[in-house]
Parts: sequence; C-alpha cells; structure tokens
Amino acid sequence: MIDLKNTDAPVTTVTLNRNEIDQQTNNIYEAIVIAAKRAEQINSEIKKELLEKLEEFATYNDSLEEVFENKEQIEVSKFFERLPKPHALALQEWLDGKIYYRHVDDQQQ
Repeated sequence: MIDLKNTDAPVTTVTLNRNEIDQQTNNIYEAIVIAAKRAEQINSEIKKELLEKLEEFATYNDSLEEVFENKEQIEVSKFFERLPKPHALALQEWLDGKIYYRHVDDQQQ
C-alpha cells in the first residue's frame, strides 16, 4: 500500500527532465509504459481505499427524497480530491527508484 500522506509527488503539472525518466531503461517509451502500468495499480488502490472509507458512512434508505449531508464523508472526499494524480505518484516512484520491473523473455518455458 502506498503512503498517500507522505509523498513528494507534485499536485500540479510540472515539467520533468526526459533524461531522468529514461535513465534506468535508456528508452523513454519503455519507461513511460512501466510508469503507466504502476499508475493503473495506484489508481485501483486509491479507488479501493476511497470506496472502503465511504462505505463506512453509507446509509441505506429506500427513499430517494431524503439526502443527507455527512461532513465526515465530505472531508474524506476532499482529501482524496487533493491527492496527487496516480500518474504523478507513479512517475515520482519511478524517479525515486521504487518501481521494480523486469523483462520477461519470450523463450521461457
């Protein structure tokens, strides 16, 4: 699980040095694919965590007329909205050398 509160990933758009991104692979496309796959993993982890937290506040009511404002639920939603985006988290992990990757050889049996 990633630590969402203690991350150095930028919340806004920043320009990155291409040479830093492809330093580990010597191929910018390969580095981006690796970071993109990690971003997908991060996104599903964040979504799962958000749904678990919001489930705590769920009230099941058959009536559509009543809508309750739950301040705790709003605060949880605001916290997740302020987080860096999954691609920013993945790129920061990549630049910090925290992503493990390997090449799967097609000749393996």
